[in-house]
Amino acid sequence: MELLNLHRIVDVTLAEGPGARCAVWTQGCSVRCPGCFNPQTWSTRGGFSLSWQDLAARVLAVSGIEGVTLLGGEPFDQAGPLGLFAAAVRSAGLSVMTFTGHVLEDLPPSLLVDSTDLLVDGPFLADRPEPSRPWVGSANQRFRFLTDRYDESIFATPNRLELTIARDGAIELNGFATTEVLEALLEGERR
Repeated sequence: MELLNLHRIVDVTLAEGPGARCAVWTQGCSVRCPGCFNPQTWSTRGGFSLSWQDLAARVLAVSGIEGVTLLGGEPFDQAGPLGLFAAAVRSAGLSVMTFTGHVLEDLPPSLLVDSTDLLVDGPFLADRPEPSRPWVGSANQRFRFLTDRYDESIFATPNRLELTIARDGAIELNGFATTEVLEALLEGERR
């Protein structure tokens, strides 16, 4: 059984792709874009292990979602087991959105590419911020519509930032925010 190295799972989010989705962050990134929003996912150490079958069962048990989003880390560093996972959830009717710091032309053929409906490709470039399209951080990143499940109408979706406070006081943040927005949130905390 091939295990996935994962960083985090959010069962239901509106901030990580079109519609209500389950978001899965991988642990480990070979791309390591300077200025990355998730540098804690770069190391292959940390995170937790889960089989692709157990991940599929967990995601398929979540009600009310239209799909899953794979983020990183770098999902294509684990293309084999993630491809099996993506194929399983797609065959159950869910959509798959995958982010990668690679460009599509440089990715070898894989079940993960074949099982992705919407691919966002390209490294994050801190000097090319993207203020208008949702979910991406830099203007070079491309939306690749690999199936007819989605089209450019998704760009009408605004960026969202979700903040979750657990019962133990732990705070989790997901979605995309500019540095200015994050600083404003922190400034409000100091008052």
